[in-house]
Amino acid sequence: MSSAIVIIPARLSATRLPNKPLADICGKPMIVRVLEQALNADIGPVAVATDDSSIAEAVHDHGGKAIMTRTDHESGSDRIHEAADIADPDGKFDTVLNVQGDVPLIEPAAIRAAFAPLSVPGVDIGTIMTELTNPDFRDDPNFVKAVTSPNGHGHHRALYFTRVTAPGGEGPLYHHIGIYAYRRAALNQFVALPPSPLEKREKLEQLRALEAGMRIDVSIIGSAPMDVNTPDDLERARAAYRTL
Repeated sequence: MSSAIVIIPARLSATRLPNKPLADICGKPMIVRVLEQALNADIGPVAVATDDSSIAEAVHDHGGKAIMTRTDHESGSDRIHEAADIADPDGKFDTVLNVQGDVPLIEPAAIRAAFAPLSVPGVDIGTIMTELTNPDFRDDPNFVKAVTSPNGHGHHRALYFTRVTAPGGEGPLYHHIGIYAYRRAALNQFVALPPSPLEKREKLEQLRALEAGMRIDVSIIGSAPMDVNTPDDLERARAAYRTL
């Protein structure tokens, strides 16, 4: 927990919202808005990891740091692993925090919350979740559910992640938010693993870690940050920034 680097993976290949990282939000590209929120979290240095020069130029134009990575990465985890090795080849930073590039409204406190579970020895990966209170989303497979148990340290230990409605019975459901804080050794281990059976079945990368016996603990936050995937999402993000 002594030192961390925050990396935001970004690429231009989104189909529902072309050129998504460069979409303008009240005068700045979305990727820059995410970068600003990550800097405000005050965890450590922040960089954008990308394979596209136009994203890197936009970041540089606004005073941020961008790291060029290979074009053949299959996941954001692979991209941040390469970027961490480029930015910190000597391993000065013992934690790598992955913030998604399409959450321009994420609160700095939510970013810090993903980092918090690593205060518990033995936790490999920290992440966040929020209670799923809207009944319209309970059975929506796009809202990934975290099945967890309290860990006795103010967070929860992840037992499973799924697209179905789980667990059964009375009690809250939790929506998992894909921001991850990796111990450096855990990130190295994770990207070396092949895709796992449950990961491929559920299409959830974090299951690879659980199937390999790695420990993921989860902080609860008050509400989910809106991610931007469609033109309508983008308009809502713009409207939210106009009220700030």
